[in-house]
Amino acid sequence: MNRYAALLRGIMPTNPNMKGEKLRGVFEGLGFEKVATILASGNVVFRTAEADIAKLEARIQGALSSELGIPGGTIVRTYDELRDLLDTDPFPGLTHGRETYLITTFLKHAPPNVAEELRKHTEPGVQIVGYDSLARAVLAVIDNTEPRTPDFMAWLEKTYSKDITTRTWLTVQKIVKKMES
Repeated sequence: MNRYAALLRGIMPTNPNMKGEKLRGVFEGLGFEKVATILASGNVVFRTAEADIAKLEARIQGALSSELGIPGGTIVRTYDELRDLLDTDPFPGLTHGRETYLITTFLKHAPPNVAEELRKHTEPGVQIVGYDSLARAVLAVIDNTEPRTPDFMAWLEKTYSKDITTRTWLTVQKIVKKMES
């Protein structure tokens, strides 16, 4: 059985159709095993023998759209991709907190020039730590002590399309831990 995490875009916990039990129901209805949700921000781990990521993403998104009216995007990552990302320790010595956010933005489709595009970003309050090509993830530190909140997410969408989703580093760690259980 392959272990996967589905990172769903546009989940709002206040919407009754986006609650954990309904999301789990959709995934279980697709025949996936060991389905669990993490936090209330659209993180679902599951196991299946299927190996084609693009087909999994399309199947999941189709079911979420038709059964719950969730139009957002679905990005699937394997356990190995996420475990390897954690093992790189891209934020050594840094702590996620109120003043400093450690974030990971997953790209559905990574263009070949990701590193070049990232070097172009110069917005104050954002330090791009790097890009993990296996997980297709941009790693960044957001300084929340700046007087103006950085608009890094808008830049990412403009540069890479809306087929992205962002998680805090703490959430990524929780997802991997859940995948291991």
